[in-house]
Amino acid sequence: MSARYPLPDLNTLPEDIKAKILEVQEKSGFIPNAFLALARRPAEWRAFFAYHDALMLREESGLTKGDREMIVTTTSAANNCLYCVVAHGAILRIYEKKPLVADQVAVNYRKADITPRQRAMLDFAMKVCLKSDEIEEADFAALHAHGFNDEDIWDIAGITAFFGLSNRMASFSNMMPNPEFYLLGRVPKQK
Repeated sequence: MSARYPLPDLNTLPEDIKAKILEVQEKSGFIPNAFLALARRPAEWRAFFAYHDALMLREESGLTKGDREMIVTTTSAANNCLYCVVAHGAILRIYEKKPLVADQVAVNYRKADITPRQRAMLDFAMKVCLKSDEIEEADFAALHAHGFNDEDIWDIAGITAFFGLSNRMASFSNMMPNPEFYLLGRVPKQK
């Protein structure tokens, strides 16, 4: 299946966006389709990736990079987003150095080989994803018991909500994961 909205040519994009995309290509060895697909609207691309980076690269957070990708993979599976499950599952495998964990949390995080702290984090993320109107003090208390502070909890909710947007954009536009994502973190990297 092809995307509903064809990917723009990299050379037709504004220089700032083109430069960021080339940075990603240099680091990963390919250009993730999301970077090109969203670049069809430069102002939205800039806003999207600014918020993405604010959430996913925030250094003051009590969440690890693996925790963040675990939230994305788990909630993206709940939202049936093929692109985000495959892409962020690949990144999760790399950060956690566990080739099975992404598949486990995507299918049923309650049965996954994760810590009790991560389980509490994903319980909360799933509640934000599916029933945010039912969040109550007991949900915060459960996270506090695992060492999360209120800012960490905001991060969990923010990542979940942001990727809810991302999931819907990827799904409605029929954005497909790059083939490279399927093997990342499953087989040793070529040197």
